[in-house]
Amino acid sequence: MAFTHRKIINDPVHGFITINDPLIFEIINHPFYQRLRRIQQMALAQLVYPGAVHTRLHHSLGAYHLMCIAITELKDKGIEITDEEAIAAKAAILLHDIGHGPYSHALEKVLLKGVSHEDISLAIMHALNETANPKLKDQLTLAIKIFTNQYPKKFLHQLISGQLDVDRLDYLSRDSFFTGVSEGVVGYERILKMLTVRENELVVEEKGINSVEKFLLSRRLMYWQVYRHKTVVASENMLVKIIERAQLLFEQKNTSVKTGGLLDYFLNNPNIQLSSLDLFTYCNLDDTDILYAIKQWQNNADPILATLCKGLLNRNCFKCQIQSEPINDLTWEAARNKTKSTHNFNDVDLDFLCFKGTVSNTLYKNDNETIKILLKSGEIANISAIQNAIIVESLSTPVKKFYICSLND
Repeated sequence: MAFTHRKIINDPVHGFITINDPLIFEIINHPFYQRLRRIQQMALAQLVYPGAVHTRLHHSLGAYHLMCIAITELKDKGIEITDEEAIAAKAAILLHDIGHGPYSHALEKVLLKGVSHEDISLAIMHALNETANPKLKDQLTLAIKIFTNQYPKKFLHQLISGQLDVDRLDYLSRDSFFTGVSEGVVGYERILKMLTVRENELVVEEKGINSVEKFLLSRRLMYWQVYRHKTVVASENMLVKIIERAQLLFEQKNTSVKTGGLLDYFLNNPNIQLSSLDLFTYCNLDDTDILYAIKQWQNNADPILATLCKGLLNRNCFKCQIQSEPINDLTWEAARNKTKSTHNFNDVDLDFLCFKGTVSNTLYKNDNETIKILLKSGEIANISAIQNAIIVESLSTPVKKFYICSLND
């Protein structure tokens, strides 16, 4: 008997998204997935762009929708994709970000040092597979193979993780929409229309080159204008320093930082290995746990922790200076001395209130994950060999910037 249940979700970016498969329903209804409603997609970017309050659930549903479109387009062009492969690919993209922790990338590898969200996503997929409806296990197993690039049809994995994956197509469009930054608008519909498969790899028809170039340029503009905006860099570093300070106090047996909630487990076990991680506890942790702790800690007896928490809650962020040249010793010492003289902290404490770092970005790498173009002649060429004026000279060049963050007077 065919599965007849069908659900329509109204998405502000893509319009109506259709859910009509039992595996997709089971994933969406699972508490581990519903937790994504409580994880901010753009962490603290809302301090600069107030509309940027969308969640990981919004993004994963959007990426799922674009995967549906991509698979339909490929099948219409004669690419062989079975119904089982299609559902598995859709499940894989729906779960691709399920391992994100509170405030997404901002606290990645801070709450759990050295553990990436991709690794946790995979662990959660395996956990879901163990408890899944027996009728759906084969499909979820296939989804895991596609997600980990262990399935023969490589192009299905490239739709999830590649230079032109549906993950990037959705988050650029979505982040642009919610921030109001028009530079991030990409013609994702045309790009999806131009996709096809040759030699088991995803390629773009030649007439889609301009749309791809616009996509790459949009990524770079969004990176520096939104994702690495100086106030975003400052506020997310404040969040990191808050957690690191709480971890230090926890290590010193300072009971005042205990929240009485799930966060205590991670403050007490920052170096826990993925193999020992309690996934149930992890999947019950979200942004609200962090925000609750910060509200508690703003009145903590530790002046560093209290100062950081009050500053973040009231948007009194670090002063952040970003520049293209490395921070010279004179500038660095001046910043340190100013902060130290104003607040009279020792050198250990000063590291939480004045520090430097780097941010870098390379939009297009000429490596194994290049964007390949199907020429009208039938040949396959790397996009950088076709219109190298933009791709090679601009987007292939790494951009690295240097910053100093210090307590705002």
